[in-house]
Amino acid sequence: MKIAILGAGNVGAALARAWTRSNHEVVFGVREPSSAKTLAALKPLGTSARAASLADAVRGADVVVLATPWDATQAALAAAGSLVGKVVVDCTNPLKSDLSGLAVGHTSSGGELVAGWAPGASVFKAFNQTGAENMAAATRFAAAPVMFVCGDDEAKKPVVLQLARDAGFEAVDAGKLQIARLLEPLAMLWIHLAYPMKHGRDFAFALVRPVRG
Repeated sequence: MKIAILGAGNVGAALARAWTRSNHEVVFGVREPSSAKTLAALKPLGTSARAASLADAVRGADVVVLATPWDATQAALAAAGSLVGKVVVDCTNPLKSDLSGLAVGHTSSGGELVAGWAPGASVFKAFNQTGAENMAAATRFAAAPVMFVCGDDEAKKPVVLQLARDAGFEAVDAGKLQIARLLEPLAMLWIHLAYPMKHGRDFAFALVRPVRG
């Protein structure tokens, strides 16, 4: 699968490492393809990834992944051009600048705003609920970490669920895109545990089920 990752920061680089191991083709869509940050993200990926402008990356992609800082997301989508018919996976969280909470919530979500900024695309919320290190190496946990996926296009949702499995997660369909209103606060819980509660970043959420005799 051809995946355009908009952004070459921690999350984008981590997902690229996970997906190239599963033989997906990755292109980073960035404003400066030759920047030091982009080159650092590309270095461990060999010939499985490259970088291009936002619009060029999106043009040939099967899936477009938003891995931008929240305050850069709308501008990145505008620069990417038409996303009509594309699967768009929103990994962002609408965090306040001081990480004290969400700037959007209760009656809407970042995922729903993204859908409004990307008319004609099939938008899904996923890969926002844990740290980048876990996205790069989900298989290191004793139990597969869970990755919830929500979105309205039921025909295309299996594509996103499979990408979660390919990255080593237990992929769980959480329902319609409106459920991003729950998944974004779940990300805040992970951040709260990692930092104020001093658990560090080396943990992930999982679903545990009873043993069946």
